[in-house]
Amino acid sequence: MLRISSLLLLLFSFYACKSQQQERKASVKIAFIADVHLQDIFAKFEDNNYQGIKNPVTGEYANIRTMDSQLHSTRIFNENYFAFLDALNDISKRGIKLVVLPGDFSDDGQPVHIRGLRKILDEYSKKYGMSFFVTTGNHDAPKPFAQEAAKTDFLGKDGKEQIISSSKSILKPKENQLEPIITSDIKNGGYKETLSEMANFGFYPKKEFLYWETPFSTYSYESYNFDKALKESILEKRIYPVKNTNLFLPDASYLVEPIKGIWLLAIDANAYVPNEKLSGLPNDPHDFSGASIGYNNVLIYKKHLIQWVKKVSAEAKRKGKVLIAFSHYPMVDFNDDASAEMKLLFGSDKMQLARVPNEEVAQAFADAGIQIHFGGHMHINDTGVRTTAKGNTLFNIQTPSLAAYMPAYKILTIHSAAAVEVETVVVGSVPKFNSLFPFYEEEYAYLQNIKKPAIWNKDILKAKDYEDFTKWHLKELVRLRFLPEDFPTDFLASVLKLSGKDLLQINNNAAAFEKQLASNNLTVKDFESWTGFDMIFDFYRLKNADELAIPGIGVKRLKQYQLVCGQLEKTDNAKLVLWAEIMLKTMNGKPSDHFKINLKTNQIEKINP
Repeated sequence: MLRISSLLLLLFSFYACKSQQQERKASVKIAFIADVHLQDIFAKFEDNNYQGIKNPVTGEYANIRTMDSQLHSTRIFNENYFAFLDALNDISKRGIKLVVLPGDFSDDGQPVHIRGLRKILDEYSKKYGMSFFVTTGNHDAPKPFAQEAAKTDFLGKDGKEQIISSSKSILKPKENQLEPIITSDIKNGGYKETLSEMANFGFYPKKEFLYWETPFSTYSYESYNFDKALKESILEKRIYPVKNTNLFLPDASYLVEPIKGIWLLAIDANAYVPNEKLSGLPNDPHDFSGASIGYNNVLIYKKHLIQWVKKVSAEAKRKGKVLIAFSHYPMVDFNDDASAEMKLLFGSDKMQLARVPNEEVAQAFADAGIQIHFGGHMHINDTGVRTTAKGNTLFNIQTPSLAAYMPAYKILTIHSAAAVEVETVVVGSVPKFNSLFPFYEEEYAYLQNIKKPAIWNKDILKAKDYEDFTKWHLKELVRLRFLPEDFPTDFLASVLKLSGKDLLQINNNAAAFEKQLASNNLTVKDFESWTGFDMIFDFYRLKNADELAIPGIGVKRLKQYQLVCGQLEKTDNAKLVLWAEIMLKTMNGKPSDHFKINLKTNQIEKINP
């Protein structure tokens, strides 16, 4: 009898191990869509009958922002609505069921847009069996508590700007403006409002989850049950003390096991800095700054998150779970380690350099146990890698925005506990992407009529597809905003209008690199087809899209930039030397399009098409 029992036990163990091996062989795919910035352009307000303006071609009413405002913003406001739906359709065709939105899923947390997003996610959940997991970004709760807000740049009748506000009291009257539209649906939401509307998408436990916790949970994995989790999930129990104040703020972080063996760690890295003088009023949004700085302030104001991450990482390792972290903000320098040179050339308050995480951020979270982290916020495609003195390596994967160049989302394939693959999917051809263009025709005519200076280039309305539209958006953004705001005037004067040939021959030593040109199948004439502006624009393309921009720029042009940078580095002009160093680093980052990571050896390897 004892022998039979032992034999049965051995057989059971054999089949259990075999079953676990087969389970590990089955790959798990997770899609990541960052910075959707959804503005529900077809939504209706609940407390105002205003429908927006009528499309002169389709007859549809829409509430959209002006093209002028889009081309001065780092994000598109309107067309990304269609891009988001197209991305979800593509994900559904691939059979992917787990979808993560790492923050800035809304325009500014307004009720009208959060409702619209919830309806879309509910529809795809029911229709395709998708499960969505989101975390907060600085635009989903601009302040921790709701506040009155207005947008002055909606498009109104006859191509004019239309103000839509949650209150008349916050508006400053202007001459010749359209009558403002007042609706509470345009208020900026806070944590209470946003989490309540988005409750089904990870922020709260669900019966089908295998596990769910927050940094404030008192139960363990072994003692977990849904009722316990539900009781401890209320927002009032998920608060932390704000340093040097008597205030407490909510923290929306959570850990979830949606399928066996996979832990998704959603880190709420919104860190609101208190003002020096506080109002003394409860839940006053004006007592805090916004949260756009990210992890540099997390290390100061939300240290409890690091301790929680350590605990979660250790538990994941003990239990054999694959831990994938995501949050809205990057944990690693996203400028291909050119931030130091950029600060010297542009200034530390330019180029969004204040948002670059300090090295302590990567060190802290790598040593806390995170290996894979998906971030957003910067609307860029990038991979950053950091290894600490203790030998821990963090891979920070920046997910592009659908509302900027290059519009794309990421697919993570978990092949095993040690092997993962990341693929970047460009959302280039989007149905209806140009359906709003008739509105912009009216706007352009109006701007021409009032003789507005620095009017946007109407050729953007000739964009052949959505990818081309985002390229135009970036080009106009560079021309209308980045050049005047970020670049030193003397640098622009010395570079902007020069041809590539002028830049190549800046040291008057043309003969010295004739052989170098020949070895690269280039001639001096090749450099005559572009200017300093083209080089700056392509810098932004590479900065935003990294490897995704290479096919559009072309390997031959990149080789020309490399040779020009070699000449600029030899000048006695410090700014030109810095520019060359920045450009070279931007052209040579880690794999960011399609790559695999070995989590045992911490090696990253590009996957060629």
